[in-house]
Amino acid sequence: MDTNRPDTSLPSGGARAPASTEKRTGWLHGYYRWVICALLFFATTINYIDRQIISVLKPHLEAVFGWSQIDYGNIIFSFQLAYAVGYAVTGRFMDRVGVRLGFALAVLLWSVAAMAHGLARAVAGFCAARFGLGFAEGGNFPGSIKTVAEWFPKKERALATGIFNAGSNVGAVVTPLLAPWLAVTFGWPVAFYVTGALGFFWLLAWWVIYRHPEQHPRVSAEELAYIRQDPPDPPMKVSWLQLLRHRQTWSITLGMLFTAPVWWFYLYWVPDFLNKQHGLNLM
Repeated sequence: MDTNRPDTSLPSGGARAPASTEKRTGWLHGYYRWVICALLFFATTINYIDRQIISVLKPHLEAVFGWSQIDYGNIIFSFQLAYAVGYAVTGRFMDRVGVRLGFALAVLLWSVAAMAHGLARAVAGFCAARFGLGFAEGGNFPGSIKTVAEWFPKKERALATGIFNAGSNVGAVVTPLLAPWLAVTFGWPVAFYVTGALGFFWLLAWWVIYRHPEQHPRVSAEELAYIRQDPPDPPMKVSWLQLLRHRQTWSITLGMLFTAPVWWFYLYWVPDFLNKQHGLNLM
């Protein structure tokens, strides 16, 4: 048996194949799942642009508003606290409403919160905007992982996850290039408005393009069978306490415990360090 050849039978549960598959030709025929992966990549890129812009603009905002290091720390903590909560609860929310609506709501809310930074004039206002941003951005990775599980067979999920996760690094590179130019040319509020508005363009593309594979008009019967080649995972609910019994939970937790502080330090404190110690200005 050729194990590399996709199974062309219908997936379990009697899911229907899309109609008019003979019309689906071209370079995307059989590979439309990678369009969905590209959407996840751009969502993650925008996610990191919106969360990192405040660190890039910190020296300027500090001069404008007279922030102390404690003020800035409180602003950043507001995001971190809300992000932890959002990360924990949005997965179940997306299980209930589906990723098309759930992911759309997450991006809508975080884009509004990102733009709201431009209206803030006090520490409390920035803290409120960061809290809203953190809570909504917590939906990015649960939504992306769930989307990958729906659109990719198990053997391709690690690759798809690596591709969309690369958006975090791209966002961290793009932000220092884009945000200072916007702030110097048009003013710091415009930097928040423009970068926050990127999410609305993504939202439009997501709402137009995304459907579940079984309902998507661009997915051929062959690609659908390829996506559904694995036996379905049995439905099950696992409590938080049950998770603690698995060594995989502890390996992920300990890994994040040691690596996340370094990553967050680079995101939020290095731009200001370079400004104060080496005279690196916005441009």
